[in-house]
Amino acid sequence: MSITTAIIAVVVLIFVATVVFSTIKMISQGEAAVIERLGRYTRTVSGGITVLVPFIDRIRERVDIRERVVSFPPQAVITQDNLTVDIDIVVTFQINDPAKAIYGVDDYLVGVEQISVATLRDVVGGMTLEETLTSRDVINRRLRGELDQATTKWGLRISRVELKAIDPPPSVQQSMEMQMKADREKRAMILNSEGRRESEIKTAEGEKQARILAAEGEKHAAILAAEAERQAEILRAEGRRAATYLEAQGQARAVRKLNASIKASKVTPEVLAYRYLDQLPKMAEGQASTMWLIPSQFGDALERFSKAMAKPDEDGVFRYEPEDVDEDTAREAESGDPSGWFDTETDPEIAKAVAAATAVANRSVDEQPAPTTIPTGASPAAGAADDKPEADSGDEDAAGSPAAAPARREEEPQEG
Repeated sequence: MSITTAIIAVVVLIFVATVVFSTIKMISQGEAAVIERLGRYTRTVSGGITVLVPFIDRIRERVDIRERVVSFPPQAVITQDNLTVDIDIVVTFQINDPAKAIYGVDDYLVGVEQISVATLRDVVGGMTLEETLTSRDVINRRLRGELDQATTKWGLRISRVELKAIDPPPSVQQSMEMQMKADREKRAMILNSEGRRESEIKTAEGEKQARILAAEGEKHAAILAAEAERQAEILRAEGRRAATYLEAQGQARAVRKLNASIKASKVTPEVLAYRYLDQLPKMAEGQASTMWLIPSQFGDALERFSKAMAKPDEDGVFRYEPEDVDEDTAREAESGDPSGWFDTETDPEIAKAVAAATAVANRSVDEQPAPTTIPTGASPAAGAADDKPEADSGDEDAAGSPAAAPARREEEPQEG
């Protein structure tokens, strides 16, 4: 009896343990369990302890409700320009409704993969290879929209679709590399050409500026040289004019001095005749004087000259009687000190003229007025004379010139 009781007790304990184990279930965080009662879906539980009805309720399947990232194998896709490329796809999704994922589709992973491949071939088939390589964002948006619309009834939410790799055929890759190399070489040649062009432009600009500056320098140098030559010509003309005037004054003074001396010495016609005869041999000494004639009436001419200029004396001989010498002629004949004739040190007007000429010569070209245009064929001296017409237009202007100062000093004693 005790053995039977023990067996029954063990069986009861085992039954109770089985009932308790099948009644209480632990669902982990991030998982969801689909529960069926007598083969029919009743509820979905997640994250905690769940109590089931023994022998009636059961867990159909545990589903991972976390966001999952699935990478599918490379898919061969033909582009619009008939090139086959291998494309890898990465899909990120999450199960929002575990019951639809279990009851709505046999295998939601296979469904997502097949829909992704079909949509990818549809999208890429309408693009060329170059568009496919440069339109990843467009392809991603198209794939995500199509997958999200197709998998909504399966309880899935497609959060992201990415093209992991696009691998064209090796021959196409080689051609693309050659094209890229050619493009890089082309850009390099263009950049080199642009650099040379910019360098030549800068060099030409520099040469242009250098020539402009050189021309400006030559222009200023020519202006300075012309102005210096003009001032020099003006000063030389002034000097020649003053020298000519002084020479004329000196000759006039010498003539007056000679005339006064002759009058004061009371020279007789005999002396003049003697001087005339004395000069006749010298007149014959000229190289051009191959023949020299003396008029036969030369003595008669002298006789008539002596009778006209002389008076007969007691013996009947005509003798020359000089006229009386006035005081001015005597004073002119007696004055023999010409040291002060051309002395300009004490003449304020000459010193003023020399200072003005020096100031004009030392003046900068920029400070001087614009040069007067000289007509063709006219000399600088004539131009200088034209600038000061009043200097040669009368006795008053001549008296005001530097050359007239000695003449005034010469005339003052005579007037006194």
